[in-house]
Amino acid sequence: MSLVAIRGLTKNYTRGKQTVEVLHGIELEIPRGDFVALMGPSGSGKTTLLNLIGGLDTPTAGSVTVDGRRIDQLRRGELAKWRAEHVGFVFQFYNLLPVLSAQKNVELPLLLQRMSAAERSKRAQVALKLVGLSDRAGHKPSELSGGQEQRVAIARALVTDPTLLVCDEPTGDLDRETADEILGLLQMLNRQHGKTIIMVTHDPKAAEFAGHIVHLDKGRLAGAGGH
Repeated sequence: MSLVAIRGLTKNYTRGKQTVEVLHGIELEIPRGDFVALMGPSGSGKTTLLNLIGGLDTPTAGSVTVDGRRIDQLRRGELAKWRAEHVGFVFQFYNLLPVLSAQKNVELPLLLQRMSAAERSKRAQVALKLVGLSDRAGHKPSELSGGQEQRVAIARALVTDPTLLVCDEPTGDLDRETADEILGLLQMLNRQHGKTIIMVTHDPKAAEFAGHIVHLDKGRLAGAGGH
């Protein structure tokens, strides 16, 4: 069974008196345990589609089902709770809090859950170990390289053990060598830990790390391919 099933998905935005249709009748299935790269030119609707799958936005029409649940039917509060429990987000810019250590940044999503400080600390340590940063737990973002900051961001996304990892240009701000390290980490999380990953990228080399590539063009799917 698919982890993500999208049916007739349309998303419009209104700008003044003009309605802009960003996505047109998207049909897409993503199997559990897949690593999918969403590709397409700028303005093709990649990030909009990612935000709809991750519950950051709601569709104009159509349905989004994740792990058997119609998230397009959830009210705002329910959707926020669902996101906190089921989705780990990784962005191009790491969005780490500069005043907090790596460990405390990773613990942040756990503050929304009923959990002791000791359990939060333990979970954060496990997540940092998974991304190879146990020795940097006490460092603040300013004391880390860009690649290390992104590893912290990935640890933060993993700490709740999410159903889905949603990555928006996760290597867009990194040099090629560091980008490949981060993509290798995502590939390892997918292959060895069974994480389902959906990644927006415009970089064909980044897409090569994924199991499948889905192309978007002007808000429509241009056929899906694997390799």
